[in-house]
Amino acid sequence: MQGCRVAPAGKLETTCIQWAKHHITVGGRGNANPVHSTAEIVEQGKKNFAAYCMVCHGRDGQNTGVPFAQSMSPAIPLLSSGAVQSYDDGQLKWIIENGVRPSGMPASKGILSDREIWTIVVYLRHLPPAGSLGEPRTYSEEEYGK
Repeated sequence: MQGCRVAPAGKLETTCIQWAKHHITVGGRGNANPVHSTAEIVEQGKKNFAAYCMVCHGRDGQNTGVPFAQSMSPAIPLLSSGAVQSYDDGQLKWIIENGVRPSGMPASKGILSDREIWTIVVYLRHLPPAGSLGEPRTYSEEEYGK
């Protein structure tokens, strides 16, 4: 069984992969968000996020209430993390639109409109504190009678 074990990536490997994603594999770099950040847009982004992203990322984008987030390989990232927040807006839109293979991040192309995706990007820049929105109803204990 020792041959089946996978060690977590080290600091150098993680740094190299992050650099490659930011500069080579993730498109959209430099594409400006045409949707301006207002309270109304953040709320629209929150609703769009809840409709498409919440099941995997939690209501607050920080995996709150997502029981499988850390057991996936690779683990579902905290959207508040520096690794995610360091993407520019165009790259975040590209990721949402095209997905990330083989991570499990699905593509939303043909499901969400450009405007809906851009509002989600705005919401990602204004995430609430972890746990402040509660757990997704999908995974709540009352839903399963626990």
